[in-house]
Amino acid sequence: MKVALDTNVLAYAEGTNGTTMRDNALDLIQRLPAGDVVLPVQTLGELFNVLVRKAKRRPARAQTAVLSWRDAYPIADTSAAVMVNATDLATRHNLTIWDSVVLAAAAEADCRLLLSEDLQEGFTWRGVTVANPFGPALHPLLTALLARPQKQ
Repeated sequence: MKVALDTNVLAYAEGTNGTTMRDNALDLIQRLPAGDVVLPVQTLGELFNVLVRKAKRRPARAQTAVLSWRDAYPIADTSAAVMVNATDLATRHNLTIWDSVVLAAAAEADCRLLLSEDLQEGFTWRGVTVANPFGPALHPLLTALLARPQKQ
């Protein structure tokens, strides 16, 4: 099952919301099947912005983090089709255009889950379900994914 990570998961893993959230995000990421994780390219741009503006990192250090994430996982590009689908999502479901781009890229990459704290838990579009990995109860699809034995 392919999974896309939203910006907040990456930002938390970078320590932008304290050590507890960093540890939770890193634990989550380590438990996901590495070959099934996808990063929408939009999340890398947003991560850079969060690291520079919120975390007050120097741009070169933020860039290093972005490149590290890019090297770790396959990237889902923002194609013309993704952008058109994102405008449809934003129009029909009252999402921001940038959240819509992330969700549309996840769908284009054939992801089943988008892990995000920002979008509505359980919202499903084109087969992609939003799951909050930091909520009080995990979505059943995420629970099932995390329960799978890791491939060695």
